[in-house]
Amino acid sequence: MNPQAKLIFALSLTLGTTLTISSNHWIMAWTGLEINTLAILPLISKSHHPRAIEAATKYILVQAAASALVLFSSMTNAWHTGQWDITQLSHPTSCLILTVALAMKLGLVPFHFWFPEVLQGSSLIVGLLLSTLMKFPPITLLYLTSPSLKPSILMTMAILSAALGGWMGLNQTQTRKILAFSSISHLGWMAIIIAYSPKLALLNFYLYTLMTAAVFLSLNSIKALKLSTLMTTWTKTPSLNAILLLTLLSLAGLPPLTGFLPKWLIIQELTKQEVALAATIIALLSLLGLFFYLRLAYCATITLPPHTTNHMKQWYNTKPTNTMVAVLTTMSLMLLPISPIILAVV
Repeated sequence: MNPQAKLIFALSLTLGTTLTISSNHWIMAWTGLEINTLAILPLISKSHHPRAIEAATKYILVQAAASALVLFSSMTNAWHTGQWDITQLSHPTSCLILTVALAMKLGLVPFHFWFPEVLQGSSLIVGLLLSTLMKFPPITLLYLTSPSLKPSILMTMAILSAALGGWMGLNQTQTRKILAFSSISHLGWMAIIIAYSPKLALLNFYLYTLMTAAVFLSLNSIKALKLSTLMTTWTKTPSLNAILLLTLLSLAGLPPLTGFLPKWLIIQELTKQEVALAATIIALLSLLGLFFYLRLAYCATITLPPHTTNHMKQWYNTKPTNTMVAVLTTMSLMLLPISPIILAVV
């Protein structure tokens, strides 16, 4: 793909995201979502591989259906109340339809089936965009409409997402699919708290974006698409592999790493809101995710490949690691001690 085309798609993604997150009118928010969808499609299908074309087709069908539901929800609300303002969503049917539409956009259970398949058909960089930037506009809409949405529906979706995200990631051998199920599991944590503390859900999303970007860029640096490839990368970049181990544990939410902060605050807030049972269930379900993160970390750093492996040993890489990877991994590991400052800012 030529640089001019890439620039146009990058600017379109920026425009679509900015339009949605800064708009008060439903039509403008919907327009931003559509620009985003159309801009990411050529990036998904640029390899012309059948799997990439299949991923692009699945993506546009699901996103078009979700966008139609967003439009239908806002029109129903405008029909009954005369309001097009995003924060004035009050009609019960509109609230229910919007919850379904945003769950489809984000990939929350039970509308999660498209996400692992689309991620598997994309490159790691496009997978990073799909897991982070493309989820920002729907999360913003969820944030703005959270007072109108039913907490019971969001909590059910959240617990199912945490359960299925952890459970279905257990048996995967492809790194992109593992990260897709990881994303579904993390979305469960955001959905469970957004009705009680929307700012905490946004903080969780920012830290999730930070850690996921670090993992995706690390995997892209070592070109690891499968666990079997990950086993042989220790000869190429031993220091990056060691840091990847810690970043994965941070994504799993282990103290004293950055990933522990949102989980700790969410469990604390849920307990204050007297839904301690939901907090206990989602905390126990995060152990499923911990297992497959440990499996990734074990393959990356602890396992030596068998002598009969079909993969050629890679030469030691003397090129310096990308600065962005270094900054993101450092932040993914060391933000917990400054959590009072983060909370004061948020």
